[in-house]
Amino acid sequence: MDEATLQFYRGNAEAYAGRTFTSRQARLIAFLAQLPPGACILELGCGAGGDTAEMLARGFEVRATDGSPEMADIASKHLGRTVETLLFQDLDDIEAYDAVWANACLLHVPRDELSRILSLIWRALKPEGYFFASYKEGNAGGRDTLNRYYNYPSQDWLRATYADAGNWNSLSIESGEVKGFDDKMASMLFVVAQKGG
Repeated sequence: MDEATLQFYRGNAEAYAGRTFTSRQARLIAFLAQLPPGACILELGCGAGGDTAEMLARGFEVRATDGSPEMADIASKHLGRTVETLLFQDLDDIEAYDAVWANACLLHVPRDELSRILSLIWRALKPEGYFFASYKEGNAGGRDTLNRYYNYPSQDWLRATYADAGNWNSLSIESGEVKGFDDKMASMLFVVAQKGG
């Protein structure tokens, strides 16, 4: 991950953790409905652990991770269980998870590295496993007013990048708007993919 972006989350972990995200709840519940009971889920970029708590409450087995040690510590306290610090490029599992949930985190991966990160996620999924990720829509990488790097992909670019990373049974992209930490509305792309069997 971009160093300035990682430092932002390390320095603002408490403030970021204090935010509530009601808009993503419906997407999470719809995603979980596709999974078998008790499915094993890898969560990347778990933040304060709000989504983790929802998954655990619904009986799923969750490996919650975040790239910021400070954020992982806050999530650990919130959840009463250990949350690991994991950078995307260090993911080395093979066919270990029924699903991967990566809400609002892969959007910080540099454009020229995203295909490689997606291939690591593809490898970590069991055959026919599901994968959710969200991105801020655009046409070129850049920084926001808080100096965080975003890859700002288009739908076509994302489809090509996912295809380059692995074989998917299906891939759907929905668009919507979300208010960011900077209090600005952002056009988002929500991707749900299923790994080939």
